[in-house]
Amino acid sequence: MSLPSKATIIEVGPRDGLQNEKNFVPTHVKIQFISLLKEAGLSEIELTSFVSPKWVPQMKDAQQVIQAFSLQQPTNNRHIVLVPNEQGLTKALEENCQSVALFIGVSNSFNQHNINKTTAEALHQQLPLMEKLKERNAYVRTCISTSFYCPYEGKINPDKTVELCAHFVEAGVTELSIADTIGMANPKDVFTLFSALKRAFPTVLLNAHFHDTRGVAMANIYACLQAGVTRFDSSAGGIGGCPFAKGATGNIATEDLIFMLDEMGVQTNVNREKILEAVSYIEPYLSHPVSSKQYRLYQLAKR
Repeated sequence: MSLPSKATIIEVGPRDGLQNEKNFVPTHVKIQFISLLKEAGLSEIELTSFVSPKWVPQMKDAQQVIQAFSLQQPTNNRHIVLVPNEQGLTKALEENCQSVALFIGVSNSFNQHNINKTTAEALHQQLPLMEKLKERNAYVRTCISTSFYCPYEGKINPDKTVELCAHFVEAGVTELSIADTIGMANPKDVFTLFSALKRAFPTVLLNAHFHDTRGVAMANIYACLQAGVTRFDSSAGGIGGCPFAKGATGNIATEDLIFMLDEMGVQTNVNREKILEAVSYIEPYLSHPVSSKQYRLYQLAKR
């Protein structure tokens, strides 16, 4: 068994976790939730996204959330903001955001359903945004959706994912976040793709983003560790979900991931008990039960 000595967790609960919530979570609650996550030791957090309030009402307070943390960006912290297009990028730059996430799907069908563009058209839109960000020396993270499977096209050829990533690497991307968008990947798929990405782009940060739709996300993370990947997206409480995957249970829970890594001696520098406190704080504002196994045990212990 060969495992890295440490791993980095990128918390996506405040953005990816909350964006599909039916009821609007008050702005002050989001800010306190993020503050509790930071107190737990999470230094890289997806705070929000500058998307159209018409399509994602939950993110209509992005400016207020960003401004609440605009003075809290020491070198060991990264506040990530997702932008879908030129308008979103303009707003992010007006707020002096230094870490920005873009997104694109490998699958044509997924992009057409999601943003009404083919993959080639989406790429044509994204690369100029990257150029603007690199001119400002920003940290640019590109989220590659449907890297393994597409809800419309089925299994994705790994070569297609590597080929799409190459365009962003050539443009100077800082990090590639490789997403199992609908939770269909298995550890063999994961090891194969990430090994290929490591060979192709040895100097680019690689991050794994798994949805636990079929209960194999933790096994997939173990396969990532074996492939030498040490950066993982997760969501406190496992909140979130994919609107294109019926029955999707959301992102892998941060506290469940920390438990596994801690037990295997992979250092995260994140306090699991404080993550559970953050989950306890946000749970009353959620429209569905928290899926985290560690949180269930935490609740039982408190009775």
